[in-house]
Amino acid sequence: MIKVRDLSKNYGDVEAVKSINFEIQDGEIVGFLGENGAGKTTALKMITGYLSPTSGTVEVNNLNISDHALEIQTQIGYLPELNPLYPEMTVYEYLEFIAKVRKITGKQFRNALSRVVDKCGLQGVVHKHISSCSKGYKQRIGLAGSMIHDPKILILDEPVTGLDPNQIVEIRELIKSLGREKLVLMSSHILQEIQATVDRIMIIHQGEIVANGTNEELMSNFRGNTLLNLDVKNANENSLKDLSVAIPNLNVVNVEEKLDRHILQMEYAQDVDPREDLFNYAVSSGWVILKMTPTTTDLEDIFRKLTTEGQANA
Repeated sequence: MIKVRDLSKNYGDVEAVKSINFEIQDGEIVGFLGENGAGKTTALKMITGYLSPTSGTVEVNNLNISDHALEIQTQIGYLPELNPLYPEMTVYEYLEFIAKVRKITGKQFRNALSRVVDKCGLQGVVHKHISSCSKGYKQRIGLAGSMIHDPKILILDEPVTGLDPNQIVEIRELIKSLGREKLVLMSSHILQEIQATVDRIMIIHQGEIVANGTNEELMSNFRGNTLLNLDVKNANENSLKDLSVAIPNLNVVNVEEKLDRHILQMEYAQDVDPREDLFNYAVSSGWVILKMTPTTTDLEDIFRKLTTEGQANA
C-alpha cells in the first residue's frame, strides 16, 4: 500500500507539487494523468525516494520513506521516463548487472532471469545487444530490470511514450497482467492509454490533484450537460427564434447556416430529454431533420475542463 499525505516539492519559488494526498491499495493499477509539466514525474520521484520532499510524507507498507528509503526501494520497481539502459550490453548482461546491484546472484539470479524473461516476453532477444533492439523491446527490457527483484510495487513513468500503436498494445497488456499480482502506479499524458489500462485515474494539474476516481466515477461527477447537434432544412429566422421559447429546457448554443440548411448546437441537462419535444417542434415548423446527434462527456472533456479551468470537483 502507498499512502501520500500533504506531499509538496518546491524549486525555489516554483511549486512543482502542492500538498497532494492519495492512497493506493495492493492489487490496483492506478493512472497518474496530467499534461507535460503537471508534476507527475516529480511526485513519482518523491514516492520512490529518489527526491526528497519539501514537506509531507510518503508511506509504503507502513514505512515512512524519509526514515526507511533503502528498505522501501527494495519493495519498489521503478521505470523512469528516460529508460536507463546500456546499449553496449546484451540483454542478459544488463539484467545480470541490475541483479548484482540488488545482490541477486547464482541460482537466485537464474530463477529471477527466467521469471522476468517469461513475463516480459524477452526470449528472442536475451543474447542480443540492447542497441539492436526495437523501442518496444527496450521498454520491455527496462520493465524486466525494474522487476528483477520481484517487487510488490511497480512505478512506471510514461511507459508507452514513443512507441508505435502495436508496441503500445503489447506494453498495455503486459502492465495489465502485472497488475493482477502487484500494485502498479503509472503516469502518462495519453488519455486513451490511461483509460484502457488502469482501474483508477488521478488527474494532476499544476502540481495539484484535481480528480481521483474510477472512469465511471469521474464521468458521473463531471457529466454536465448533454450536447446535441441538429442538422435541418427549411428552418427560418422566426422558427429558430421561437425554439428556445417552445422548449425552455433546451439551450441553443450556436446556429450555423450552410446553403439550404442550418446546423444547430444545443445543450440540455442530464436529467431531461427534450428530443421528442424537439422532433415534434421540427415537424410543426416544417423542418426536415437530416441528422440529430447527442454527445455526452468523455474523459477527454473532463481532462480539458480540469486542466484549462483548474476546477477541482472530485
